[in-house]
Amino acid sequence: MTPAQIERFFAILQAANPHPETELEYGSAFELLVAVLLSAQATDAGVNKATRILFPLARTPQQMLDLGLERLEAAIKTIGLYHSKARHLLQTCRILMDEHGGQVPRTRAALEALPGVGRKTANVVLNVAFGEPTMAVDTHIFRVSNRTGLAPGKTPLAVEQKLLERVPPHYLLHAHHWLILHGRYVCQARKPRCWECAVAHLCDWPDKTPAPSKTT
Repeated sequence: MTPAQIERFFAILQAANPHPETELEYGSAFELLVAVLLSAQATDAGVNKATRILFPLARTPQQMLDLGLERLEAAIKTIGLYHSKARHLLQTCRILMDEHGGQVPRTRAALEALPGVGRKTANVVLNVAFGEPTMAVDTHIFRVSNRTGLAPGKTPLAVEQKLLERVPPHYLLHAHHWLILHGRYVCQARKPRCWECAVAHLCDWPDKTPAPSKTT
């Protein structure tokens, strides 16, 4: 994509959804951190199902510690890898209490030092909770960036860095949400819905999916 095409690409996505938001349900920076930590290899819908049980029981790091491992695991057992996620979450809550006064830190280094929190999770928290123009590259963003020619790269970090270079600054705050939603609902992995894609004319991918034939 050329810079002019990238500008048009995001202008179209913005016009369709001016204020995109995460589909994870949360009420505070801590709850967002918990939800994103739990979301690894899980759907947002699956995480929301679990946190609707968990958050009424524990909404702060101390309350999560008071809940204990057994009750925490029982609350999130519908999520894959819940044993390790529960341990990481309690370890994170202990660090938040001991080193950050029970608050979610606002720096990447401090966030990535938390158990179970990687670069993608840190980027989501920095963007959604604190309004930083970060780019959390998940499988959807990685696919859309490579398939469309927006920001090709062989690794999530390479795609992240290229997106930060190529996305116009006035779109950066919401760009990762537009790309995630586009990948989740339109530019899908197995069969992209190119026939109903508003930005298909800007996409470099040569094998665009034709509209399904109508049956009578």
